[in-house]
Amino acid sequence: MTLVIDASVIIKWLFQDPEREANTEQATALMAAVAQGDLAVVQPPHWLIEVAAVMARELPERAHQDLALLETMALPLRGDAPVLARACTLAIDLGHHLFDTLYHAVAMESEACLITADDRYHRKAKTLPDICHLRDWHG
Repeated sequence: MTLVIDASVIIKWLFQDPEREANTEQATALMAAVAQGDLAVVQPPHWLIEVAAVMARELPERAHQDLALLETMALPLRGDAPVLARACTLAIDLGHHLFDTLYHAVAMESEACLITADDRYHRKAKTLPDICHLRDWHG
């Protein structure tokens, strides 16, 4: 199975703080499987920028190191016209920000599953295909 992992999950893995972030253990297990090559992943083009924005704000002392680690993973990207069109449709239909719908659009257009910890987006999109909340993911 191919996954799309949104920034909310990656941040949990990087923070490694179960008291601050729920489902940290699941995020760590998921990212370990990705790092070991046990799970295929495809990401929207903005994923690393979104993670960098959070890291620079929340953990500036680790931002450069953590981003370098993520860059070494060399996750494949997808942001072609069908993905962008699907993301726009999702954003309009759900009344949600395009940066969040881009993750879901990549999943939908790539026969993949979006893993998210974004409760707000998940509530809006849970009836759509190709989405799973991190707390429900069991590898």
